[in-house]
Amino acid sequence: MTILVIGATGRVGRHVVDQLIQRDAQVRVLTRDPAKAAFPVGVEVMQGDLLDIGALRAAFSGVSTVFLLNAVTGDEFTQAILTLNVAREAGVDRVVYLSVFDADRAVNVPHFAVKSGAERMLAAMGFGATILRPTYFIDNEVMVKDVILQHGVYPIPLGGRGVAMVDARDIAEVAAIELIRRERAPHTLPIETINLVGPETLTGVDVAAIWSDVLGRTVTYGGDDPSGFEQTMATFMPEWMAYEMRLMAERYVSDGMIPEDGDRERLVTLLGRPLHGYRETAVRIAAE
Repeated sequence: MTILVIGATGRVGRHVVDQLIQRDAQVRVLTRDPAKAAFPVGVEVMQGDLLDIGALRAAFSGVSTVFLLNAVTGDEFTQAILTLNVAREAGVDRVVYLSVFDADRAVNVPHFAVKSGAERMLAAMGFGATILRPTYFIDNEVMVKDVILQHGVYPIPLGGRGVAMVDARDIAEVAAIELIRRERAPHTLPIETINLVGPETLTGVDVAAIWSDVLGRTVTYGGDDPSGFEQTMATFMPEWMAYEMRLMAERYVSDGMIPEDGDRERLVTLLGRPLHGYRETAVRIAAE
């Protein structure tokens, strides 16, 4: 059977497609612009978006398992709920859903609240699902690389409690493992939630120190006040999204993203290798 990947063109989704191909899965993707997709040979590419019901119905035809990643948009919740309804209509009941760490607690952050709502729908409507709850993506640091490299400031208000940032490659490989496990199971498996975390829990000061070491010059932590971070984000994203990023950063400062006992060990066992750490990405960005 074919596995449908929704959200296949982003930092995580492309890795999911690659991981599934490595595992000899038949892969279909749904994308708004197939001409820009550039997926490997053998991947079935279908055009459409999550508000196009006809395209969704076509994408789900002949599919039993789906990876769902919703981009952070103003209508993210509508997209998620419509997609899951069409999946259910098509008889698709095996889902790997990319949620977010602490989705059920950080209810004032819009894209956290959205994902908590989608989690509730998965449970209430009888889906068999793996709910992946990643922390902040290490890969997102490319958004602030110019501030780090050109101004010597690490601008994200991570606070002093710590965030166990996770690498997109680790997220994607766990997703692929779970998609294959659910696809090949003789019956629908119960809902399971997996926290996706990195190998170390880093504060803002910790991250600035890593950059200082990698670059060989001082990088200063910009502090816990999120106002400057919001202004930086607003230079390349809509104001509403920059404000949402500020709300997320405020949660970092107040609560952090701290793994539960056994989270890291579970991931290392599942992957059969160590987790990718922050320094690896810092070195790559610095080299670029």
